[in-house]
Amino acid sequence: MSWHKDRRGERGYHHGNLKEALLQAALGLIAEKGPAGFTFADAARTAGVSAAAPYRHFRDRDDLLASIAQRGFEQFEATLTAAWDDGRPDTVTAFERIGKAYLNFARTEPAFYSAMFESGIPVDSSPELAAAGERAFAVIRAAAERLAALTPPGVTRPPAMMMALHIWSLSHGVASLFGRGDAARRKLPMSPEDLLEAGALIYLRGLGFPTDQNVHKSDTSTAPKSGPWGTAPK
Repeated sequence: MSWHKDRRGERGYHHGNLKEALLQAALGLIAEKGPAGFTFADAARTAGVSAAAPYRHFRDRDDLLASIAQRGFEQFEATLTAAWDDGRPDTVTAFERIGKAYLNFARTEPAFYSAMFESGIPVDSSPELAAAGERAFAVIRAAAERLAALTPPGVTRPPAMMMALHIWSLSHGVASLFGRGDAARRKLPMSPEDLLEAGALIYLRGLGFPTDQNVHKSDTSTAPKSGPWGTAPK
């Protein structure tokens, strides 16, 4: 006789991996309805378990969303770290890759992106979520610190932390508005990647980086001959 019956009311107590099933169910619901478009009971129903079963792993719906956001930030960190590649082969090339990776993550992982940034869950709602968010941002900050070190002599620039916030805001804005392929978004005469490149170019030009040549200089020089995105689009 098997105790693993198929009746939905009992499956919650015999699910092979209930926590993972709930996370995947919630991800699917976020992709379909947005982070505010489903209930805790909806997640349980989608996972095929009883309405009471999710409480074995999560306090409530917000706790479930926080777990999804944490996992998203962990994957986001891995994506940005791989793109940065410790600044190889040079800072400006690696910096350019981070921007593209940011947009690509928002486009290919929209459910995670929504849970991370659009669910209304405070990043400090759990220590694990806060730590995951900080580790992801630390990649952008490390890139900004390397880039700040290449600022041309005599140029007054903001602190590296402020540069990181500026760069993050620009990347996040383009990703949220134009980088996710949503049909309702305003149409652009350029790709989101080109838009981000142009915005970053203007920002770096304002810091005194020469941007009239599409040349990447070694990090050992006092300043690169161009920003990481070459010449401005005409």
